[in-house]
Amino acid sequence: MSGTRTLVSPATLARPRGRAVYWTVFTGVVLLFALAFLFPVYWMVTGAMKSPDEVARTPPTIVPEDWRLGGYTDAWDLMQLPTHLWNTVVQAAGAWLFQLVLCTAAAYALSKLRPAFGKVVLGGILATLMVPAQALVVPKYLTVADLGLLNDPLAIWLPAVANAFNLYLLKRFFDQIPRDVLEAAEMDGAGKLRTLWSIVLPMSRPVLGVVSIFALVAVWQDFLWPLMVFSDTDRQPISVALVQLSQNLPLTVLIAAMVIASIPMVALFLVFQRHIIAGISAGSTKG
Repeated sequence: MSGTRTLVSPATLARPRGRAVYWTVFTGVVLLFALAFLFPVYWMVTGAMKSPDEVARTPPTIVPEDWRLGGYTDAWDLMQLPTHLWNTVVQAAGAWLFQLVLCTAAAYALSKLRPAFGKVVLGGILATLMVPAQALVVPKYLTVADLGLLNDPLAIWLPAVANAFNLYLLKRFFDQIPRDVLEAAEMDGAGKLRTLWSIVLPMSRPVLGVVSIFALVAVWQDFLWPLMVFSDTDRQPISVALVQLSQNLPLTVLIAAMVIASIPMVALFLVFQRHIIAGISAGSTKG
């Protein structure tokens, strides 16, 4: 049986010089990638701690000459961040819940219940991915306006439900669940809904985590649609408020507001990343 081929042979790694060269190159590559990804974050965080003159200075300073936290406190108060962050949380949480419930139910029905004309329905759903999102803005706005949902979180929640990509992602994952598992649950007397709740969903934690990230990030970073449906400033999410309220404010305050606005998404990704890994190990099915 042939051994596994690698970039560096085991014989080379067994020699002190080869091992030293390998770990030197490996460490250098890791540090370069870490620097490329983390330096923009460091630049943004420290930029809010500089004075307005220092931020605009050329060449820029890597380390602030005078560390100030006033930019963060000013952003928190002047831009009314608590109100807009709460608006964003409400809109994102509602859109996530609606999308997760309805897309999961639709994907389960198309994958395991095999309804009549299911392939036609799925084809029609996937066909909506070919339509540019900008072409749907006006029809969605007219529909929301006719229903009287302007300045209402439902204007964000209801359009977010129709997400063909996440529905297809869920269906493809459900297709990979062996039918033997579902048939065993049916033999034990479990109905379709009980099978979905007790068998399918626990096994689907990885894909549910991915879909949750997609759903929440999509609402959190959306700008055009919330700008159209929320004319009331007190109801606008953070993405719109950062633009609407940034006039005549120092650049350091705006940078601090962007840092604060990005913290929930970073924390959310770290939490879901842990659950995805746990779900892959716990939800795997042995043949």
